Amino acid sequence: MAGVVTETRPTAKPGSARAAARVRSRDGWWAAFFLAPQVVGLLAFLVLPLGFAVVLAFMKWDGLGEKSWVGFGNFAAQLSDPAFGTAVWNTVELAFLTVPFGLGLALLIAVALNHVRGKTLYRVVYFMPVVTSSVAVAVMWQIILAGGDYGVLNRTVQDWFGITPPDWLEDPNWVIVAIAVVTIWSSLGLNVVIFLAGLQTIPPSLTEAARIDGAGPIRVFRSVTLPMISPTLFFSTVVAVISSFQAFDQIYVLVDPDHNDGARTIVYQVYDLGFKRFEFGMSSAAALILLALTLLVTLVQFGVQRRFVHYDS
Repeated sequence: MAGVVTETRPTAKPGSARAAARVRSRDGWWAAFFLAPQVVGLLAFLVLPLGFAVVLAFMKWDGLGEKSWVGFGNFAAQLSDPAFGTAVWNTVELAFLTVPFGLGLALLIAVALNHVRGKTLYRVVYFMPVVTSSVAVAVMWQIILAGGDYGVLNRTVQDWFGITPPDWLEDPNWVIVAIAVVTIWSSLGLNVVIFLAGLQTIPPSLTEAARIDGAGPIRVFRSVTLPMISPTLFFSTVVAVISSFQAFDQIYVLVDPDHNDGARTIVYQVYDLGFKRFEFGMSSAAALILLALTLLVTLVQFGVQRRFVHYDS
């Protein structure tokens, strides 16, 4: 038909297709080259040790002699061991003390700092304990919480109020509270920084609209602030629970769980079985029980997060 112009598209040349394939292959090799160190590290320090621990949990081995298969005997022995039961109870109690109080205090501080000048300076001040060595933090708190006339806290309370405080690091009824205080103090800065970042993503128009409608500070916090930072709060809760289940270094420096059952946690139980008693099968079984407990609690958190976590979408 006259006047109709047909558009002809150039066909790809075989040479250009082969060049594109060579470019993709070269990019793939470069990607593999840069990913190789991370993959090798994961295999060497995570996958292979985890697999070895799973196998070892069903065996009896002292690290030098022959391995003998015991099946689920290590798990049964740990679940019936009073020391392991005490460790589980102390770990759960530590999580109940550190997670709600630590995150609640961090959220209140972050809300207060969100309305003041010089946020950067406050971030640095609150974040300093996070980058400080955990051993140094534990030694400092050991001096503060020591019993008798040696502890700074006890001596100050006795001189000012005439009250004799408990021996925080020796009394089994109070040692988990002392550990919780140290844990909250050392992790407070990280949670404050995370919450501050979440608060600064809230559009000011939402808060202004709520105030125009007559909402007070408490109602604005409950109806606007909390729903908007619920993903941040959920993330911090998951991380805090996992960290509380893995508590070890500060406890190891602060107290001696071998002489104070109130400070024995699951991770210390794993350490005690493996590196003091050389019962690596028992130690691996305890570690797998801890892994299962952590996964269970995390799955429960992800299951219930749909009810209170609100995403932008």
